[in-house]
This record gives sequence, structure tokens and C-alpha cells, in this order.
Amino acid sequence: MNIIRVALDVPVSTLFDYRATDATAADVGQRVQVPFNRRSAVGVIIELAHATAVPSERLKEAVRILRDLPPLTAEDLRLLRFSADYYHHPLGAVIMGALPTRLRRIAAPPRRRLPQPDSAAGVPPAAGTAPVLTAEQARAVAEIGRGLGAFHPFLLLGVTGSGKTEVYLHAIAETLAAGRQALVLVPEIALTPQLEGLIRARFPNTEAVSMHSGLTEAERLEHWRAACCGRARIVLGTRLAVFVPLPELGVIIVDEEQDSSFKQGEGFRYSARDLAVVRARQRAVPVVLGSATPAVETYHNAISGRYALLELTRRIGAPPPRIACIDTRGEKLSDGLSERLLTALRQCTARGEQALVFINRRGYAPVLMCRSCGWISGCRRCSARLVLHLPQRRLCCHHCGHVSPPPVACPSCGNPDLAPIGQGTQRVEEALARLIPQARVLRIDRDTTRRRRAWHTMRQRIQERDVDILVGTQILAKGHDFPYLNLVGVLNADSQLYGTDFRAAERLFALLTQVAGRAGRGAVQGEVLIQTEFPHHPLYAALRDQDYRAFADAVLAERRQTGFPPFVHQALLRAEAPRLATALQFLTEAARCGKALDRHLTAYDPVPAALARRAGRERAQLLVQAASRRRLHEFLDAWRNALASSVSTRARWSIDVDPLEF
Repeated sequence: MNIIRVALDVPVSTLFDYRATDATAADVGQRVQVPFNRRSAVGVIIELAHATAVPSERLKEAVRILRDLPPLTAEDLRLLRFSADYYHHPLGAVIMGALPTRLRRIAAPPRRRLPQPDSAAGVPPAAGTAPVLTAEQARAVAEIGRGLGAFHPFLLLGVTGSGKTEVYLHAIAETLAAGRQALVLVPEIALTPQLEGLIRARFPNTEAVSMHSGLTEAERLEHWRAACCGRARIVLGTRLAVFVPLPELGVIIVDEEQDSSFKQGEGFRYSARDLAVVRARQRAVPVVLGSATPAVETYHNAISGRYALLELTRRIGAPPPRIACIDTRGEKLSDGLSERLLTALRQCTARGEQALVFINRRGYAPVLMCRSCGWISGCRRCSARLVLHLPQRRLCCHHCGHVSPPPVACPSCGNPDLAPIGQGTQRVEEALARLIPQARVLRIDRDTTRRRRAWHTMRQRIQERDVDILVGTQILAKGHDFPYLNLVGVLNADSQLYGTDFRAAERLFALLTQVAGRAGRGAVQGEVLIQTEFPHHPLYAALRDQDYRAFADAVLAERRQTGFPPFVHQALLRAEAPRLATALQFLTEAARCGKALDRHLTAYDPVPAALARRAGRERAQLLVQAASRRRLHEFLDAWRNALASSVSTRARWSIDVDPLEF
């Protein structure tokens, strides 16, 4: 009797046994249709066995093995098993979540070849016209080339505009020449079109596919098929692409490796960057982590010798931009814009150059307030303010998605004089159109790029110089190369300067370095003006010096003294419930249980989350940390099993390993 052990998308860490008389060893990794409870489900065969602990009268027959696609290989399953173990998440949920949506259903659709997506508009070089490498680029390419065929982790630390992308392209070329596939990960969908265009132009006779949330289900499935059968030689994708099967994988490249978008924020809370390193080690291939501002943990791995450090210290073309702070203390601003910045914008547009006004808030204003009684627009379902989106005449919660029309009068006192407080991208766009009427202003944020191909059209307008001033959020902060953009103005940076998260300064330094790097990418030196009420803050001083290593060394020294990562290893136990007391009670019981398991770990008191209420659910968390990663995971294994078996609660809970959000 053949027994198959199947992973299903259920919230328990259990494999389910079924009879399958026609199953063979070649079916391990294959999808299978099985009865589960009172429905039919799709799972993946993990093992074959000749015996089972399930009584024969309860052992069900598998409906059919779905052999329409190649099975997941042993290497694929090894990575997925590691991911489930490391992040303490059910194996079935991990495996099924890594598959395209259509493969989680009973049958895959008929195979069809899709046309290649359009390449990026405008500055990509034609095939065979790669630019001459600088000496630093050539050294980096040579080091990566020598690492092909074995596991070698590299940190490519390159200032903005130093040509990291050209190093990636040469590494891909050497990988293709060796008959292998390349996997390139980027943090956001907005970064894929430009890099995809460069790849297609450099390798016009090589099939390249993209994997990201902007694809239709049919496109995602066809691209996945092309990768797993080896037809696609280059795969470019966002976070989930780290799991795409690649039978001839030769190199992994992670661009903007510091970006928090590589960490999944809900459900299976994995880090694609960290799993890229794990996958490279398992497959014995090099992995290149590239950034102008690496995560402090990655930088620590490089200076301690775990990763090889490759540096690009010189910008190609114009010198680095001049960075200055505008002291806004006591200055009357025009919708958040200082007179000095407005003057610089007028001069820039008069020269026929482009400018970027960066504000990391979308909408018109962060809050609507009553001038009489002080009422402010709050979300009833979240511990957050409702953001005013004036052109659409609505108040929006950027956390739960709640939308409502603005009240005509204060709900508290009846006063009709309600005022928008603060600035968002919509308000800055409106102000610039009024204050610099001759300028053509384009707003780029999540609201304006929702439509399919909207960003493609915007990028064309920028490249064709049909835009004078861009107003945008962090969508524009990294990875884009606009050669006529020579001025960057930064608004509201101080709001991120002082946060409860110990990574707040690191994130702000990275963000400002990236957005500053958009200026002066062509032949003219750029200028960056940062509006601040703290012009003498050490972070802004480090930014003006444009010395990441000095900043990171100071951060590491501080974290060593205070006992923060990378010198300790952390996990969060998160809980949510209809009432905060329920979540906190569960965490209190969990803390008591954890201390009984290991009294040498540090466990902090349960506290409400930074956003204590979201979508009507109250949220709390408990932080645990240990000096040893191994000890932390041994504890988490035992703790998770104990909580699942002994602690009864109405709260939903999950474990977040190596948390980035607190």
C-alpha cells in the first residue's frame, strides 16, 4: 500500500496521510488533489511511505496526482522546509503560498505563451554596447566571477550613481555564459520595469521573465512555468520570487537589500533577502547584496568577514550632489514649502532641468481638525488618523482601507470650520501649481500608480522631459535614473527622526541617501535641500558628509552597548483579539510559559503594538531575545508547541522571527 504524506494550506504543522496506489518516488514534490474535511483541496506530496499511524478505516484515497507540471525538486522542498522551520510557520502554508495562485486550485489552465512585456521607455543600451567598466566595477565583476560555482556571499556597497546595476549585468552575463540561470530580486514593483528594460536590451536573445504582484494570474503562472522548466534564463521579481523553482540556478542578486519590503509583514513573515542567502548556500552559488546604504546587520556581516565586501566609492559622471539643510525654525512656510526651496525650484525649471519634491506622505493632509474644539479625524477601526484626500473628497485610513466623506461640520461641536493640518503629496502638488504656475507638475505615489501601466506612462513623460517637477513618496527614492533631474527638495524629514523603533535613524539615513542620489545623475552636479527644524542633528551632518561607513560604524557601536541586533537575536510573539485585554492576557500566560522553558532568555513585558488597533482588532506583542541564534530557535520550537497545546485563548497569535516592525 502506497502512502503519500501531503502538505496542505492549513494552520497546523502536520502532514496528512492518504492512499495513492499509483504514486511513485517521482511524484514527491508534485501537486495532488485530496479530500479534506468536506471539501476537495490541493496539496503537495512531501514523502512516500509504506505504513501510517492513521487507522485504515479513516485513511482516505487521494483523488488524483496532478502531473501537468514538473514537481518541486528536492532543492525546492529543502528551501521551503528551512523557511517553515526558521520562521516557525506551518509547512503546508509556506509551500502553497509560494506557488502561483492558479496552482493552488484543482487544475492549472491550458498552457499558453504570453508576449514579452514592453521594455522601459528611453537611456537602455543596445545589445553589445555595454559601457566600459571603471576600475572599481571591474574588480567587483572579477570577484563575483571567481565565485561562480560555489557559495560566496558578497556585499556590493556602492554610492548612488556608482554603477551597481552594471556590475549586476556583467554578473548575469557570466552566469548565462556558464549555462546557468540568474535570479534578481528587487524590493518594489516600481523598480522592475527600468531594470527589466536594461536586462532585455543587454540580453535580447535570452528569455527573461518577471514575477511580481502586478501580473495577472495567467501571466504569473506562465512566467513561473518558464522558470521552473529552465526556458527562462533570467528571473526578475519582488519578494515572493525567492521561491521560484530554477533548476539551473547560477547566481542570486538582491538589489536595495536594506529595503524593509523584502520582509513579509503578515502571515508567513519571511525575509526574502535572508532566504536568498540561504538558497545560495544550499545551491552552492554566489549571492550579491547591493546597496548604497546596507542594513546595519548586512554591513556587520561584511566587516566581520562573513560576507566579502565589494566597494564602489566613486560616482560615474557628475560628482555627488551638494547636500544642505534649510533651517525652518521660525519661518512661515507656504503649504510646507520654504522660500529658499521655492526659489531653487523656480531657478531649476527656468534652466530646463527637472526637480523632485519628496514628501513621504500621500493624500492632501494627514488629518482634518476642528479649529473650535480640537476634534480630529480618527479611524474608528484603527489607532490612526483618517487622511484627507481632497480631490476625491474623502477621508481614508491608510491601514485598514476605510473610506468616508469629510463631514460638513465638526461631529463634536457642530463648527463648520474644519481645517486640513499638515501636508501630503496632493497638497504639495496643488501648492506648486499655484506658486510656480509655469512648471509642469507630476505627482507619483501609490494613488497615481495604481492603474496598470500608469507608472510606465509616467516614466515615459519624465524621460521625454514632459515634466518639470516631480512630487513623490518613497516610490521615487531608489533605483531610478533620471538624467535631467538635478534638484531634490525634502519635506517633513523630521517626522521620522525620532521614533520608538531602534532602527528609525538607520531607516531615515537610508531613505534620505537614496532620495538624494536621484539628483545629478547626468552631467550636472545635483543639489539636495532638506527642510528641517534640527539642522545640526548628527544624522544630517553625516548625510552632508555622505559617509555611510562612518554612520554605520557609529550605529553598530551604539547597538553593541545597548544590546540590539546584530549583537542579539530577537523574535516577537504577536497577538490580536477583539479586546486588548484578551491579547495581553494571552501574552502574559505565554511569558509565564516561556520563562518555565528557559529562564536565561530575555523576555520583555507584553505591551500594545505601536498601532494598537487595526481593522477593528486590538494588537499586542511580547519581545524575546537571546545572544545565540540557535538557543533562540530551540526555545521558539518548544514555546510554540507549548502554546499550541496548553494555552487556551481567543486571541490569534503568530511568531515573527527577526522582526523589523514593532
